[in-house]
Amino acid sequence: MNLYYLRYFVTLAHMQHYTKAAEKLCIAQPSLSHAISQMEKELGLPLFEKSGRKTTLTRFGEEFLVCAEQTLSTLDAGIASIQRSARGEGLIRLGFLRTLGVEFVPKLAADFLNANVGSDIQFTFHTGVTQNLLEGLIAKKFDLVFCSKPPAKLNLTAVPVQKQDLVLIVPKDHPLSSNHSIDLAQTAPYPQIFFDESSGMRSVVEQMFDQIGIEPHIAYETEEDQVIAGLVAQGFGIAVVPYMDLLLKLDLKILQINSPACERELFMVYDNNICLPPAVHQFCQFVLNNKFPQ
Repeated sequence: MNLYYLRYFVTLAHMQHYTKAAEKLCIAQPSLSHAISQMEKELGLPLFEKSGRKTTLTRFGEEFLVCAEQTLSTLDAGIASIQRSARGEGLIRLGFLRTLGVEFVPKLAADFLNANVGSDIQFTFHTGVTQNLLEGLIAKKFDLVFCSKPPAKLNLTAVPVQKQDLVLIVPKDHPLSSNHSIDLAQTAPYPQIFFDESSGMRSVVEQMFDQIGIEPHIAYETEEDQVIAGLVAQGFGIAVVPYMDLLLKLDLKILQINSPACERELFMVYDNNICLPPAVHQFCQFVLNNKFPQ
């Protein structure tokens, strides 16, 4: 079915007059008559009939009008959506670590919207651990994720955007609590709370212990750093975690780690093998072109 003919049909159905419909469509009346004739021939039934001076729909035409209008409405909506995307508008789907949702990601999004006032741009925000975020990115549930560095085998593009200091947290009555700083080797005798395998922090902390040749005593594992902090405060063990303001509110001691190096890089991750929508691409460039607090 010719798309132009569908538009001609709908226009004639509403105008009920060949000459007026042809004028509105900016085509010659014979061209309109030919188009309707071709449609009726293809469908096998008449769509219009004469009613005095008017050209009205047959019952078959009335039935077909509903379908034609729905089809054109859906098509026009799709065209408008694609054109908005081409103008750099549309939806940006972000996934990020929960700790980055307190300030870092909200500030990025707010600053980007302020820099693009007048553009129809929306965000969706989703939190999770690194493994789940990367799985969502690969499944195309997210456009960008902010998390730990992905494994090289995933073939994803990862750009460092922020660094986090790592600290050791211990209960207030722990033998190590009298220290202000510590070497990680001093933690070897004590039970530790570790991030589980789905967290990007797991490999970071494991690498720190590998550097000093120590096998930590892992007593508990969990996904979220806030939960780990809560367990430490209740005496379940000690832990290496990214520094966060929440730690100041809990009944625990924060120790600086002297050695080994204890810094965690966070990355903006995306799949460079797929076509990013213009709005997402612009947001990526915005992140890369601006410096944010480390």
